[in-house]
Amino acid sequence: MTTSAQPQEHTALRSGALGVAGIVFLVLAAVAPLTGIVVVASLAIALGNGGGTPMAFFLVAAILLLFAVGYAQMSKQLVNAGGFYAFVVKGLGRTGGLVAGLIATLGYNFFVVGTIGTSGFFMQTIIRDLTGLDVHWIVWGLASIAACFVLARIGVDFSSKVLGVCLVLEVLMLVIFDISVLVQTGYDAAAFSPEWVFSGSLPIGLLLAATGFLGFEATALFSEEAKQPLRTIPRATYTAIASIGIILGVTTWAVVSATGVAQAQATALEHLPTGDLIFMLSQQYLGGPLTTVMMILLLVSLFAAMLAFHNSATRYLYSLGRAGILPRALARTRANGTPQLAGIVQASFAAVVAIIFALAGADPIVTLVPAMLGFGTLSVLILQGLAAISIVVYFRRQHDPRWWKTFVAPGIGFLGIAAISVLAVWNFDIVAGSSELAIRLMPLLLVLALIGGIIYGAYLRRARPAVYAGLADDLEQFSTR
Repeated sequence: MTTSAQPQEHTALRSGALGVAGIVFLVLAAVAPLTGIVVVASLAIALGNGGGTPMAFFLVAAILLLFAVGYAQMSKQLVNAGGFYAFVVKGLGRTGGLVAGLIATLGYNFFVVGTIGTSGFFMQTIIRDLTGLDVHWIVWGLASIAACFVLARIGVDFSSKVLGVCLVLEVLMLVIFDISVLVQTGYDAAAFSPEWVFSGSLPIGLLLAATGFLGFEATALFSEEAKQPLRTIPRATYTAIASIGIILGVTTWAVVSATGVAQAQATALEHLPTGDLIFMLSQQYLGGPLTTVMMILLLVSLFAAMLAFHNSATRYLYSLGRAGILPRALARTRANGTPQLAGIVQASFAAVVAIIFALAGADPIVTLVPAMLGFGTLSVLILQGLAAISIVVYFRRQHDPRWWKTFVAPGIGFLGIAAISVLAVWNFDIVAGSSELAIRLMPLLLVLALIGGIIYGAYLRRARPAVYAGLADDLEQFSTR
């Protein structure tokens, strides 16, 4: 008589699945350059420093590159799917890491909910305008998250290929627009003069520009799945930040040059209610057919962002499950190394929240998207700040002699990120695009995460010491060779 073998339970991610290019594709897809220009750049020009907005993007890139100097050194110390949660454990201890993990999990999961609303709304609008087919936004949004879930289960390497194609197409469209403006109008160097850089509100310009970089920090999330992670992750991080800065900075320069630097803010404000500034300029510089292509690529860009954020949120759930903070079942993986239950939980959570908003008759752009993306933005900014100070603290404790790489550069990066985070809290109504009381109170969720994390950490230390110890032990269990 034979007995059937129990199926093997997998809890490991697939190592060696991603190179520098694959990780950069995953990260830049989350940033969604076309969406960044259509939405973020338009807002920054209108509400920030107008014709001087290109400099805001370049300044944020400089701040994040300084932070990345220390980030690269920390990446060489550990290989872990917990991303910045793992960094904070190293620098601020287990309880600090627990708080960071909770903030990251909240932020990324809210991001996915927001992308369901954004993708659903623009799919309904653009497909209706192009074909006459009018389908409710929640149907398109749920179809998108279902497609993301299926692609993510196939494997992160496959996701990176899909996202790579999406990224190339949207960047190509932006390059064509940039060249068209350069040939027909030229770029106006006045955009970098003090008169315009400090016009309007530079702090708001920096804050909104920073939202265009959200997602670069996901490089560390894929370290366990990277080829030669100790070299791949730092290179991918530098490449991602520099690429985002160049794409968004140069294209924003093209936009303000096309409108006229002096008129940029007034023009952006005029088109703010309809959100069609970029499409208006596209009609002028590219013509109707290519503008239609741009609208279609915007849908591709939004889908790519959803897929990238779904992958990131899933890995935070997986990592906290493996550490025992969340149910350990979340650490199960499929035979191909992709998170099993964590992906189901993430997609289901996002879909359920979006459905609740839809059943309530809420307008996705007015309520769902601002609330979810605004809170996700603030969460990731706080997470970046925690990681930055953790890097400085960790290397000071180690008495590391490399002052520039482990103290000065990441320290300046921390100060810059901290300033932007304070601006985000102070101006949360702008970040979230709503002045409703319920929206303005959402940052209090981060306070609850802080208090809850401290209380939960104290409970684990007292009642479940093995789990508490595992918060740090989990970081060391992977070979870095």
